Amino acid sequence: MSYVTGLQCVHCGRTYNTAEVEYYCLACGYHDGILDVVYDYEAIGKKIYPASMGQCSDQSMSPMSRYLPLLPIDDATLIPHLQLGWTPLYDAPRLASEFGVARCWVKDEGRNPTASFKDRASAMGVVKAMEKNASKIACASTGNAASSLAAFAAAAQIPAAIFVPAHAPAAKVAQLLVFGAQVFSVQGTYDQAWELCMRASEEFGWYNRNCAINPYLIEGKKTVSLELAEQFMQLTPGEFPEWVVVSVGDGCTIGGVWKGLREMHLLGFIPRLPRILGVQAEGCKPFVTAWENHAGLVPCDAQTLADSISVGHPRNFVKGMRAVTESGGAFVSVSDEAILQSIPTLARKASVFGEPAGVAGVAGVKRAVELGLIARSESVALIMTGNGLKDIQSAMRAVGQTIRVRPDINEVREAVGLALTA
Repeated sequence: MSYVTGLQCVHCGRTYNTAEVEYYCLACGYHDGILDVVYDYEAIGKKIYPASMGQCSDQSMSPMSRYLPLLPIDDATLIPHLQLGWTPLYDAPRLASEFGVARCWVKDEGRNPTASFKDRASAMGVVKAMEKNASKIACASTGNAASSLAAFAAAAQIPAAIFVPAHAPAAKVAQLLVFGAQVFSVQGTYDQAWELCMRASEEFGWYNRNCAINPYLIEGKKTVSLELAEQFMQLTPGEFPEWVVVSVGDGCTIGGVWKGLREMHLLGFIPRLPRILGVQAEGCKPFVTAWENHAGLVPCDAQTLADSISVGHPRNFVKGMRAVTESGGAFVSVSDEAILQSIPTLARKASVFGEPAGVAGVAGVKRAVELGLIARSESVALIMTGNGLKDIQSAMRAVGQTIRVRPDINEVREAVGLALTA
């Protein structure tokens, strides 16, 4: 049984039933008319509440099934079999000490089936495509959304067409091809790949997984917050971190994180709402610029090595901005060099290997503490969005080279001696 009551445009406020529209507000168009899924929370509260979840002992259960009343799924039998979600939440005292904050936790989303947070959205996209008997599902991506869609489409045996910018990391493109997706390498930017995907989907009748215009994808992304709330309820009953930190590209992830937190607060899982820290790269910071200037979106050229957040024209600007403004949080930007330095920092202080976009939050917390946005008495939960194996070149840039030796113990002795005296 679905508890969805309709879809509401975030721009003009117009509401639709789910049969009237598929992706965006008919009055505002896809550039402005982003839709939000609306639920009957009073009815949901009778199904999902702290005591009810405590009785559900199978914590390996997919969030698609575990939180079904909070999701827009009409046919639960279509949920993919891949082991999605319930990713580990680590207490990271050494990382907290590095930041100079009271406590720090890391939720490692690199443990999902294709090693990124985007699996949550793709699982939802594939379910909705199958409910509509779509012939093919498509998306544009800098890499992670693409590889997750390829995997979940393969699991559901539905063809996938994926548009990636030419600069997408080879490891991510390899995943697409291995899972059998039709891959279009667009000789241009991510924004150009996105527009091309939009045109192709409309012309060929493909189901459009693009999170920025598909209202259902954020519903998959919000499951990270549903889990986070339940995990903290078990670890520290009655407590929750003052800040939740996430890197920001299109605005969909941060928007989903905030929606999930609001829902779990409404349902009594967390005692208060946290503030949201959104982190962008210095070379691509349209959210930061808009927030600092109290202004609207001004698209920019995207110049950052963190490909997963290299989005100069964020399509879900309203939901992304609301996450920070409604929570009383902040946006910060960090340099590519700071992002690179955060790869070994997170690995050595919390034993989590992240790709550049995944560790941007590490650099962001440091910056926010320096600016006085996060107090040293406060605690933070970091959502690490993608595994470091997604971008080995950046990881190697961050940590340097190996020590080359011949199979001779004397060379090892010499190298160790040099290392000790260096």
